[in-house]
Amino acid sequence: MGKTHMYRAQILLEQQQHETLAKIARREKRSISDVVREIVNEWLAAQTLESQKRLELDALEQLGQIRLRIQEQRGVYHGDLLAEARSEREQDIERVWNGQP
Repeated sequence: MGKTHMYRAQILLEQQQHETLAKIARREKRSISDVVREIVNEWLAAQTLESQKRLELDALEQLGQIRLRIQEQRGVYHGDLLAEARSEREQDIERVWNGQP
């Protein structure tokens, strides 16, 4: 793994937070700083994931609004497009097999 540049940051913790971090660090034979870095990385990853989810949900909402506008303008088609496409394809294949243009 490549060398990572570290930046010193001074943070203030509540006593319980510090004690819990110290217990975790001792149990895992790591430094408190290492534990804090891991927690920060996990939190940042969760924030990125949550942000992506919000963007995707917003996009779905916009698509839903577009769908409703199209329905209002053009109505709703109640046929079975897939079945119709399959039927047309089968007819085309039948024509080709029969030598028809």
